[in-house]
Amino acid sequence: MDRTESLLTTPASPPDAATAPPSGPPDAATVPPARSATVHPDAGDAPPRRDPRWVRPALAVLLLGTALLYLWGLGESGWANSFYSAAVQAGAESWKAFFYGSSDAANSITVDKTPASLWLMALSVRIFGLNSWAILVPQALLGVASVGVLFATVRRWYGPAAGLIAGTVLALTPVATLMFRFNNPDALLVLLLVLGAYATVRAVETASTRWIVLVGVLVGFGFLTKMLQAFLVVPVFAGVYLLAAPTGFWRRIRQLLLAGLGLVVAAGWWVATVELVPASARPYIGGSQGNSILELTLGYNGLGRITGDEEGSVGGGARPGGGGPFSGQTGWLRMFDTEVGGQISWLLPAALILLVAGLVLAGRAARTDRRRAGLLLWGGWLLVTGLIFSFMSGIFHAYYTVALAPAVGALVGIGTVLLWRERRAAARPATPVTGTATPAAPVTASAVHPGPTPGADPGPAQPVAGAAPGAGGRRSARWRGVFATVVLAGTLAVTAWWSWTLLGRSPDFHPWLRPAVLVVGLAVAVLILAARLLPRRLVPVALALGASAALAGPAAYAAQTTGTPHTGSIPSAGPAVQGGFGPGRGGPGGRMGNGMEFPGGGFPGGNRPGGTGQNGQPPGFPGGTADGGPGQFPGFPGGTGQNGGPGQDGGTGRNGGTGQDGGTGRNGGTGQDGGRTGGGQGRTGGGMGGLLDSREPSAALKALLTADADDYTWVAAAVGSNNASGYQLATGRPVMAVGGFNGSDPSPTLARFQEYVAAGKIHYFVGGGGFRANGGSSASQEIAAWVAETFTAQTVDGVTVYDLTSAGQEAQG
Repeated sequence: MDRTESLLTTPASPPDAATAPPSGPPDAATVPPARSATVHPDAGDAPPRRDPRWVRPALAVLLLGTALLYLWGLGESGWANSFYSAAVQAGAESWKAFFYGSSDAANSITVDKTPASLWLMALSVRIFGLNSWAILVPQALLGVASVGVLFATVRRWYGPAAGLIAGTVLALTPVATLMFRFNNPDALLVLLLVLGAYATVRAVETASTRWIVLVGVLVGFGFLTKMLQAFLVVPVFAGVYLLAAPTGFWRRIRQLLLAGLGLVVAAGWWVATVELVPASARPYIGGSQGNSILELTLGYNGLGRITGDEEGSVGGGARPGGGGPFSGQTGWLRMFDTEVGGQISWLLPAALILLVAGLVLAGRAARTDRRRAGLLLWGGWLLVTGLIFSFMSGIFHAYYTVALAPAVGALVGIGTVLLWRERRAAARPATPVTGTATPAAPVTASAVHPGPTPGADPGPAQPVAGAAPGAGGRRSARWRGVFATVVLAGTLAVTAWWSWTLLGRSPDFHPWLRPAVLVVGLAVAVLILAARLLPRRLVPVALALGASAALAGPAAYAAQTTGTPHTGSIPSAGPAVQGGFGPGRGGPGGRMGNGMEFPGGGFPGGNRPGGTGQNGQPPGFPGGTADGGPGQFPGFPGGTGQNGGPGQDGGTGRNGGTGQDGGTGRNGGTGQDGGRTGGGQGRTGGGMGGLLDSREPSAALKALLTADADDYTWVAAAVGSNNASGYQLATGRPVMAVGGFNGSDPSPTLARFQEYVAAGKIHYFVGGGGFRANGGSSASQEIAAWVAETFTAQTVDGVTVYDLTSAGQEAQG
């Protein structure tokens, strides 16, 4: 056996291990293996065996390389997603805000997610202080841990080579590099789900109640991280255990019910607490219209994401062909389109091909066959989650696909190693086995631990002791070997072609890489077909070149992602692609991928000017009508709002003058470039942030907001969470996010806001920000209009500010 084969195949057990009769009580096989032992699906009754010497150094290189990739230049992204960074800052100052996930330390409103992902970052900030490294390093470490756990999970049944391939694919997936360097909840969610897969594998091995209950607990904490998305893997985990666990049917059912109970307890304790605490004693639940975590779970963050019926959202909604202005086109090919393809799909065709091939080779295996169980585990994860992402009509962002990366990596690692073993088996000359061997016990539904135990040779099954293989067996082995060889070569060829296609969407990004990947990949595919004719020493070289061709594209995208700062609410990995988002924050103003236009032409949170508005309107940010026509964003800021008429590039307020390049609200105030770069204007004048991003306020504005800050509960209020977050992070003081993320939540109501102002709890109101679409509350608009009518406006470095401690008779521009 050459060195290449030894890397892809765990060494065989010693002869005495294969021939010795089993000893000990019948259920001795249920003892868990040693930490470094590999459990293989085809193992017999053999003692545990340790991994080869090269495994630990290789794993160390993988983990250290992953850490370097995820930590390099991490601070360049600043606050990353300021929406979550502001909540982290609040949680680091207030334990109440920590528990609820409040956007500010004064607990006016929560983020629109459950708070588990914020807890880790907030604890880090409490220890190391508020800075971007303290926020983002925990996310990067979650990524390193995810790679390590995926390796451990795949290795148990398929050997260390498969585990290393799986971990490498996960580490180099561009969207994984992005999200493990960002402060969205997805990083913790991925780790919890991979841990859930590991616990499922351990549970299947011994029909362990403890391990299957742990699966439920881990998925429950996944719910506390990103709500119902964590439940997409539940039918897969449960189905695999129900199929393959080596125990009776009704015991499996009872165990799964206990696992369900664990899930409910792990997820439900926080939900029950929030629902039972009086609304007056806790912050408003952001993202809901009725101040209810259950409504948020089942509506905006639940079924609404599937149907598009998300009241108060500015994405999703009824739109021909799918998902709304933030979500792209739905359909079978969504994971491969311009917006999503470069994030996740580099090895997605390979994963699907290898999944089918692995199941074909598994054939009509026994119920408890672990090779098939593992393929169903990772294949089910990939298919269920991928199909829901492909057809969901509500808000969908390309970075959600990081949840597919562990399954893609696992299937590529498992499939590659399984097919290589089959190819090796066909090439190995048939040799009769001498001596005696003890066959494995027959598999029964009630067996305690039938089939595999730790440590046996993971290669193909050997001939029965003392009997030469028959002609039928040799023909079957040859057929399987030819099948494996052709599929391996075809998979590499398809992967090289797809990488060539994806790289073609970024023609200015390392143009030499595109033809190199295609040529090398196709050449190595041909060499795989002729591998038996190659000198042994050339086989490792060919395989190394093939791996390089398969991984070069995603690795280049991952490296580019590492070298690019990312901010805003819709980050994107890799370089700019034709017809899609660019790197860094948001995307090009006014235009989404697939030719979609943002209403009015502006794209909040982006960093480029807006394009042409809908229906011939001039560029705005984002424009619309007072009541929000089909596909339009109502009112403010920009375009023709409730109090704004047509004007130069931005319109004027009802009683205000014409703004230059930005228009004014009712009481004046200039927006930035018509609101096209996140400043914008509205009925209450210009503001700094937009829907999807925030900006650093000027020194003068910061000094104004922090003056006498100790005398107020909130130093300011602003419409929209991202608009408010920029001021809060700059000042270190609570800023009320009126209307929550979109400005469409009824928090606070106008009456409640007036009570706060009368009590002297809010110092300033900052104009701009916030949007309302797909229904939702108009409370933020009512508050903005009341402020404009009641208080005097002043402009500080282009931002309109109202001092709420003294009413003005007439507004000033």
